Amino acid sequence: MLNYAFTFLVIALLAGILGFGVIAGTAASIAKILFILFLVLFFVSLLRGKRA
Repeated sequence: MLNYAFTFLVIALLAGILGFGVIAGTAASIAKILFILFLVLFFVSLLRGKRA
């Protein structure tokens, strides 16, 4: 689960870089969505880690 969260973090960072540099509209929207998804996965992995 933590691997997925890290993967989404890297994808969100790349989309954010593209959003601020080249393709502003679409990439920034994708970065926002992926960032929220990363946060959700991060908190889920924290909760699952404490229970196990």
